[in-house]
Amino acid sequence: MTKQPSRDTKQKILNAAIYLFNSKGFTGTSVREIANRANVNVAHISYYFKGKGGLLEYLVSQYYEEYIRVIEDNYAQLKYGNAHIVLSKTILDILNYQHENRQLSRLVYREVTVDSVLIREVMTTYLTKEKYYIKAVIEQGIEEGSIRKGFVPHMIIQLRSLLHMPYLQPQYMSEVLHIQPHEAYFVHQYYKELKIWLNSLLAENLTLEGNLAAVR
Repeated sequence: MTKQPSRDTKQKILNAAIYLFNSKGFTGTSVREIANRANVNVAHISYYFKGKGGLLEYLVSQYYEEYIRVIEDNYAQLKYGNAHIVLSKTILDILNYQHENRQLSRLVYREVTVDSVLIREVMTTYLTKEKYYIKAVIEQGIEEGSIRKGFVPHMIIQLRSLLHMPYLQPQYMSEVLHIQPHEAYFVHQYYKELKIWLNSLLAENLTLEGNLAAVR
């Protein structure tokens, strides 16, 4: 009778893969290295993931499944309130999700910069959904008057850059800027700074700028 893998074997493989993919890169990591670090048999990786490629696909897809759910949960509140408030809560929840999964966030965001079949599928399946929800929130905000008029794709670019950069380049953050994105206080402090960008989207700011221009 074949002995089945223990309940935590799968998670041990995932943890080992995240560490090694981050430190050595996907192509620089072998299945045997993952198995050794996880202290499991190489066959277990095939059993759960059908190999290294399947393991990466699982990590990326599971990350984005939950990431999109965070956005969808906030999007569902759009019918009850101000779009600017919904956007603010969405940003805070994404920051918390990234922080709770910071090693995986780094891996996923780095992989998304690589052109591959997997990432093309991610673009189509997940990032297109992300764009749809964020675009819908911003456009409703513009329509209801809580968000200033602007070129929505540029707003999305700015938002994604602000959200993802700390977790895409944590080494730059710590070694050059001497900021520790893994510390618990980081999300709170960084969100306070992001509120400045959020406030720049308020429709009232557009009126204020117009009044100042008229005075000049």
